[in-house]
Amino acid sequence: QVQLLESGGGLVQPGGSLRLSCAASGSIFSISTMGWYRQAPGKERELVATISSGGGPTYADSVKGRFTISRDNAKNTAYLQMNSLKPEDTAVYYCNLVYRPSERHTWSQYWGQGTQVTVSS
Repeated sequence: QVQLLESGGGLVQPGGSLRLSCAASGSIFSISTMGWYRQAPGKERELVATISSGGGPTYADSVKGRFTISRDNAKNTAYLQMNSLKPEDTAVYYCNLVYRPSERHTWSQYWGQGTQVTVSS
């Protein structure tokens, strides 16, 4: 079993900042990629940012220059620092994990429960 503990969502005014955390625990042998996706009402889930085991980040064009993803491999935790937030960033943010449960298993994917981010004045 794998657990993803997400935290840091909430209500913030436009231009404000939030920091999301995602801590992975449980039956994890190794982690490839950790990342964040988001889903706004009536829209499909979309990539926000991912970070590989070597530290290379990928960002959606809509968040480049405003969001920063980082990772603490020792803690199996990923962070998403979100600055200059806009109303269009409002969505449920989901942590995503690509991992292997053991050396014998292939790569699997796991999703967190999601945390609400609301940007509104």
